[in-house]
Amino acid sequence: MSFARAIATVGGLTLLSRLAGFARDILTAAVLGAGPVADAFFVALKLPNLFRRLFAEGAFGVAFVPLFSAELQTRGRAAAVAFAEEALAILLAALIPFTLAAVAAMPWLMHGLAPGFVDEPEKFGLAVDMARLTFPYLMLVSLVALLGGVLNALDRFGPFAAAPIAFNLTLVAALLGAPRLGLEPGKAMAAAVTLSGVVQLVWMAWACRGAGVVLRLARPRMTPGMRRLFRLVGPGAIGAGVMQINLFLGIVLASLLPSGAVSYLYYADRLNQMPLGVIGIAIGTALLPVLARHAAAGDEPMVRHYLSRALEFSLLLGLPAATALGVAGLPIVSVLFERGAFGPEEARATAWALAGYAVGIPAYVIVKSLNAAFFARHDTVTPVRVAVVVTVVTALLAVALLPVMGHVGIALATGLTAWLDVALLVGAMKTRGHWSFDGRLGRRAPRIVAAAVGMGAALGAGSALLAPWLGAPSTAVRFGALALLVSGGMAVYGLLAQILGATDLADLRTMLKREPAEAVRQDAL
Repeated sequence: MSFARAIATVGGLTLLSRLAGFARDILTAAVLGAGPVADAFFVALKLPNLFRRLFAEGAFGVAFVPLFSAELQTRGRAAAVAFAEEALAILLAALIPFTLAAVAAMPWLMHGLAPGFVDEPEKFGLAVDMARLTFPYLMLVSLVALLGGVLNALDRFGPFAAAPIAFNLTLVAALLGAPRLGLEPGKAMAAAVTLSGVVQLVWMAWACRGAGVVLRLARPRMTPGMRRLFRLVGPGAIGAGVMQINLFLGIVLASLLPSGAVSYLYYADRLNQMPLGVIGIAIGTALLPVLARHAAAGDEPMVRHYLSRALEFSLLLGLPAATALGVAGLPIVSVLFERGAFGPEEARATAWALAGYAVGIPAYVIVKSLNAAFFARHDTVTPVRVAVVVTVVTALLAVALLPVMGHVGIALATGLTAWLDVALLVGAMKTRGHWSFDGRLGRRAPRIVAAAVGMGAALGAGSALLAPWLGAPSTAVRFGALALLVSGGMAVYGLLAQILGATDLADLRTMLKREPAEAVRQDAL
C-alpha cells in the first residue's frame, strides 16, 4: 500500500468515526446540556481516555510497532507473533490489577482529576460512580491497541482505524435506549463506554484472524524483548501524549471555574479533534512503520522523502482546518450543538474555546510526524524531554491567562505551546543531524500558507452573507447553510492551492497509487 493511500485509508475511516462522534455529541448536548451531569460524565470519560492515549495507543504503540516490524523484517512472522504474545501476557498482568486498584481508589483519584467538584458533593459522587463504570475500558482498549499495532505493522491499517466507530455507535445506542429502558442517560453512557471496548476487542480479534494472526495467551515473562519494549514505553508515554497531558491539566483548571467550563472545553475539543484525528493520526499511523523500516536499513534519503511528504500533507491539510475552525467556529458550533439545553450563550463560549485550540492544529499535526521520526529510530527519550518542557510551559501559561480569559485562556495556552513543541523537536533533530527536507516541501510550504489565508478571508465573508440562514429556526436550513459555507471554503482553498502551486492534482493521484520503489527513490535523492 502506498504512503498516500495508507493516509487516505486511516483518515477516511477516522473521519467516519468522527462523524459518528458528532452524532453522539449532538445527542449528548441535547440530552445532558452543559450542566453538572454532563460535567461529571466528561470527567469520568477523560480518565480512561487519558491513560488510553498515553499508554495504550500512545506509548505502547510507538514502542511496539517499530520492534514488531523489526522482528518481522529480520526473523519472520513466527518470531514477530511470539513477540506480540509476550507483550499481550505482560500487558494483561499489568492492567488487570491496575484497573481493579483504580476502581477501588476512584474517590481519591477524583480529588486530583476534578478538585473543583469537591465543593459540590452530588456532582462529585456522580463523577465517581461514572468513572468506576468507564475505567475498565482502559484494559479492553489496550488490548485493541496491541492487535491494531500488529495489523498496522502488516500494512493493514483499515481495521484499527475503523474500531473507534464502534465506540461512538455504542454510546449513541445508549443515549437513545436509556429512556426506553428507564435508565439515567449519564450512567447509561458511562456503562456503554466499557461495553464499546468489548465490541472493539471482538472486531480486532476477528480482523487479526483474517490476517492469519491468532495470539495465544502465554505466561508473563520479562524476556530481553519485553525489557527493551518497556524501556521505550516509559518515556514514550509522555512523548506521545503531551497533548493529552495538556488537556488533562485544562480539565483540572476548568473544574475550578463556574459550572459549564468543562463542557465548553469538551465540545470545543471534539471539533478540534476532527482534523487532529483525520489528519494527524492518519499521517502518524501511516508514517511510523515505513520510517521504522527505512531507518533500520540506514536508508536516510528515503527517510527524508517520507518525512518531507508527511510534513507537506500536514501543512496542506492542517492549515486550512485550523483557519476554518478559527474563522467560522461560531456558525459551526451553533449549527451542530445549539438545541435543547445547549443555547446561544453556550455556543459562543464553546466557539471562543475552539478558536484557542485551533491555533495549535497545524503544530499538533506536524508533531505527529516529527515524533514518528524519533520513534522510528527507537528514540522515545527526546520527545519526553520536549514534552516535559511543553507541559510545564502550558500549565504556567494557562494559569496566567485564566483570570483574564477564563476557559478560553486554557484552550489558547494549549494551542500556542503546540508550536513550542514543534520548535523544540526540530531543534533536537538538527542537533542530531536528522533534520532535512526536500526542495519540494520548501517550495510548497509558503504557497500553502497563502492559500489558507485566502480561504480564511472567503469564509469570513461567507459567514456574514449566510448569517440569516445559519441562524434560521429550521434545522435543515441551518445545516444546508453550513454545508454551503464549508464546501465553499474547501472549493476556494482547492482552487487557490492549484493556482498558487501549493499542490498538484496529478501528483496526488500518482501518490495514491502503489508507487514504484525506484521512482520514489529518485524523488528522495
